[in-house]
Order: sequence, then C-alpha cells, then structure tokens
Amino acid sequence: MPLGKRKDTMKFNLPITTTAALAFVLAGAASSAQQEVRTDYDRSANFEQYKTYSWRKIATRDPLMVDRIKSAVNSALAAKGWAEVPSDGDAAIVAVVTTQTQETLRTFYDGFGGGWRWRGGFGESTTTPETYTVGTLVVDIFDAKSKKLIWRGAVSGTRSNNSDTNIRELHKGVNKMFNHFPPRPDKD
Repeated sequence: MPLGKRKDTMKFNLPITTTAALAFVLAGAASSAQQEVRTDYDRSANFEQYKTYSWRKIATRDPLMVDRIKSAVNSALAAKGWAEVPSDGDAAIVAVVTTQTQETLRTFYDGFGGGWRWRGGFGESTTTPETYTVGTLVVDIFDAKSKKLIWRGAVSGTRSNNSDTNIRELHKGVNKMFNHFPPRPDKD
C-alpha cells in the first residue's frame, strides 16, 4: 500500500477508534448507575417454618417512602407465599433507608486536539463536578421469637429527581432483592 493511502487510512480510523472508545466509557458510566443488590442469610435458619411476618419499623427521612417501601416488600413477600399480619408474625421486618451524596468529575473534549490525540492542537477540555445521590434500602428479617437476624437484603442505586422514577426503581430493586427468597441452604 502506498504511503499516502496508509496515512489517509490512519486519519479515517482515528475518529472511529475514538468514537468506539468513547462509547465504551459511556457504557461503563451507564452501568455504574445500575442498582446493586446484596443478600445474606443465617445458614442455620429453617425458612420453611416462616409463613407470616409483621412490620417492626421503617426508618427513612422521607415519610412518603414508608408506605411505598412497605408496599414493595409486601408484594415481593406475597409472591413468595408469606402473609403480613398486624402483630405476632413468625418473622419481624425492619427496613432502613440511607442516602449519600457523591461527586464525580466529567471531562469533555472539543475534538480539536488534546484528549486521545497525541498531536498538538488548539483543543480544549472542560471538567465539571457532577453531584448525585445514592440511596440504599436495607431490609432485615428477624425470627420474631428469638429476635435473631435470619436474612438481610440491600439495594443501592442513584436517586432521580423524578418521584415516579424513584418509585419504579424501588419496586425493581426490591423484586431483585427477593428474587432468590427464601434461601435454600442446600443450593449453595
């Protein structure tokens, strides 16, 4: 291949490579906004003995979230055959919501130099701080008689400024949390 054509090919491939790399970075940023779900349980607990539960406490700074959390968890547990009773259930449930403000830096390049290109140019980059809120819901299930923790689920995700989005994400996260509930120790 003549040298002139090879140089033209390099110029053509650079924007494609840069675009592909940018898409990869953005995909990584999008996946970091996904919900993270963790569960754990007491390996000695016999979950077959639990059929009913009662709520003990829902701790959150947003009083509107109390009924929403209760509804999401009640729905997930009803799908597993558990029934809520006003008091004296086989299990007791406590839910806690925490929020944490985090900050990240976003840098944008104008494409006229700098960034991924090693040649000089008149390009500029702009870095701006971006603040966002991460919410975490922890649901603990206790044996009502012994008051021993038998199961814990937690879901964390970026909170939106849109209430409908947060409600939708709450239900999605709680469903993920209870996806493999009740645990079956023989399937570890």
